[in-house]
Amino acid sequence: MTPPALVLASASPRRRALLAQLGIPFEIEPPHVDETLLPGERAEAYVLRLARKKAEVVHARHRNATVLAADTSVVLNGAVLGKPGTVDEALQMLRGLSGRTHQVLTAVAVAGAGERLVTASVTFAPVSEAALRWYVSTGEPMDKAGAYAVQGIGAFLVERIEGSHSAVVGLPLVETLELLREAGYTLPWNDR
Repeated sequence: MTPPALVLASASPRRRALLAQLGIPFEIEPPHVDETLLPGERAEAYVLRLARKKAEVVHARHRNATVLAADTSVVLNGAVLGKPGTVDEALQMLRGLSGRTHQVLTAVAVAGAGERLVTASVTFAPVSEAALRWYVSTGEPMDKAGAYAVQGIGAFLVERIEGSHSAVVGLPLVETLELLREAGYTLPWNDR
């Protein structure tokens, strides 16, 4: 008997790559949800709400599939740093992160099976203005939460990560596998 399909409710190439490296077959269907932070919403509640909503939206179109979704936010002093809309916003975010420790919150959800929240602490080295401007000129920061990619060029900014590296990239693998098992999804190594 063939297990139900796995659908990744995400447009993120980073999430796709993390899941693919495990040899798990999946389809991709990006969700289209409003990602606006609600007034007074805490970062933890925000990422959990978005991951759950993304999974639910795609599951409504794929009722017989296992649907996996995630959301990641960069948080500095309680403030959620989204994706920069302009070069100036990217520079402002990166200046704020330079030489400081911030949190990366990633929520992962499987429709009907629940969700998990994973928090990692990331410390940036002190970075010169020239280096920040050069980094922004590469274009990489423009579609990334907090204006950097730890798995890309932005790795040169990061001095230390405490916690799950895969969660910082965008999909906490340990928690993802736990949720898939709980949802009854058969993993390639079938250790149920």
